[in-house]
Amino acid sequence: MRKKKRTEMPMLKSKRGMEMVQVAILVAIAVTLGLIFKTQITDFVNDTFGSLSSAKF
Repeated sequence: MRKKKRTEMPMLKSKRGMEMVQVAILVAIAVTLGLIFKTQITDFVNDTFGSLSSAKF
C-alpha cells in the first residue's frame, strides 16, 4: 500500500482566507506608511485646504 503524498497545505486551498490575509497586509502597510509620514501628510492637507479656502472662485 502506498500513501499519497500531500503537496498542498490544507490552509492554502482556501482562496477566501488568502484574500483576507492580503487585505490585512495591505491595511497594515497603509497604516505604517501613514504613521511614518504623518507630519508630511498633515502639512500637505493643511496647505491644500488653506489654498482652497483662500482662493476666490
